[in-house]
Amino acid sequence: MEPRLVGPGPYRATRLWNEIIELFRAGMPLRKHRCRFKSYERCFKASEAVDCLHELLGSNQNFGPEVTRDQTVKLLKKFLKNHVIEDIKGKWGKEDFEDDGHLYRFPPSSPLKSYPKKPSCGKEVIKFPDWNEPKAGTSQEYIPVKSITMNSEMWYKRHSIAIGEVPACKLVFRRELTQTNIEEVWKSMTLLRLQKVLGLDSLDEVLDTKLVNSKHIVQNVYNVNKQGIVTLEDKSKELPHWILSAMKCLANWPSCSDLKQPTYSGFERDVFKTIVDYFGQMKEPLLTFHFFDIFVSVLGLLQKPSKAVEALQISCLLLPPENRKRLQLLVRMMARVSLNQDLPPLSESVRTRILIVQAFSRCILCSKDEIDLDELLAAKLVSFLMDNYQDILSVPSALKSSIEDHVVHLQRVQIKYAGADSDATLPPPSSCHKISTDEFEYQRTTGSQEPLAALLEEIVMNKEISVKDKKKKLKQFQKSYPDVYRVRFPTPETEAMLFPEKTKQKPPILMWALKKPFQPFHRTRSFRM
Repeated sequence: MEPRLVGPGPYRATRLWNEIIELFRAGMPLRKHRCRFKSYERCFKASEAVDCLHELLGSNQNFGPEVTRDQTVKLLKKFLKNHVIEDIKGKWGKEDFEDDGHLYRFPPSSPLKSYPKKPSCGKEVIKFPDWNEPKAGTSQEYIPVKSITMNSEMWYKRHSIAIGEVPACKLVFRRELTQTNIEEVWKSMTLLRLQKVLGLDSLDEVLDTKLVNSKHIVQNVYNVNKQGIVTLEDKSKELPHWILSAMKCLANWPSCSDLKQPTYSGFERDVFKTIVDYFGQMKEPLLTFHFFDIFVSVLGLLQKPSKAVEALQISCLLLPPENRKRLQLLVRMMARVSLNQDLPPLSESVRTRILIVQAFSRCILCSKDEIDLDELLAAKLVSFLMDNYQDILSVPSALKSSIEDHVVHLQRVQIKYAGADSDATLPPPSSCHKISTDEFEYQRTTGSQEPLAALLEEIVMNKEISVKDKKKKLKQFQKSYPDVYRVRFPTPETEAMLFPEKTKQKPPILMWALKKPFQPFHRTRSFRM
């Protein structure tokens, strides 16, 4: 059985759990072993299971080579607890698995987890500013924002310049957007972009959008200092000064100018332990319990780093500002410490980078309910965060620009044509679906020519305008849309039928008009040579 990449989507952790079980059962060698003068068929030693599973996880693109042997042992403990494996006497249910020579075997069928049934949080309709209720006390006229279905009348008004007539129109000012309106636009467009990057039809199964606070998004975007770190309005939520000093000490080692106390041998390890203890006692991880599924889904994009970075950028904007700031400071410290060659080793047996990932993974990402793979998933995410923290924990400039442009558009002066029920406001952004080239050409042709054909027919059938004006408009239409005009009038004869020539009756010729009036005879004088 070949390992496959488990992409973004609902229940990703459960899907990974089931796949690892199937791969482990298929790849674990089973042999005959002796224990206490007794032979056991189709079993394996604990150390052999660690070797096999560790190699399997390291070569699996869903986890990667950074999985440690200790993490593998922890996963096998959970396998024993969940009856994925059992000892040779059939005992299971406790996490007493050790990396030794004890014998284990597979039960007749290792239980795969069923997908949990989450309570439906309901599909939240994307909210945009509500124009249906005019602002009290304002003299400005409001127009509901809604998409336009172009009919022949609307095309006539929009293309009136092409046919030589400009209908009456007037400028209409929008009512002023409130801060709440702007925040809802930010929330809606941010979630739409996240859904598109993840490639999902809906976020319902991975995120309860009702728990997303629009104020947090706006604060995380605009309330930042020169370094891009979030500034908090409530100073009581800031990190304590002493923990900030400890983090700066390790990040800038050996320069610890703000620490007055002298250092000693092993001082850096005590400072590291102090930081680990502080973040370890938090009741909720920095990425919060609510957003666990969305961050696990992002892990499915790690094979496409640019997509994963953008998805994490957007997901981190959803965090409470105090969580985002702590995450920015902590991950920056972790990255610097792991690359600091002047810092003495923080452990005798574990490399500094692996130690840091293990120490802070659960305080950054974990599930409220016990999930057997959350430690491995958290370690994978934290490693990627450390490698790309400058991009991930910055404000996505493209998203910011697009939302700001949309807000400006909503506040812009609009043109309303007389008799029109709607204006030319663009509809809210929506997701797109890929279509074939033939379908695109068909939609492009039929979508533009049908209203124009109807407009041409209205000009032809209009009996209220004079023949002179009709000919003038038809000539201008032919110049602007020759293809549409050619379909309606393929030959000059068909065009001539629209304006049949009238036969003019000549008045009768009167005989007296041909005769000159009587003139007297004048004798001319002859000249002789």
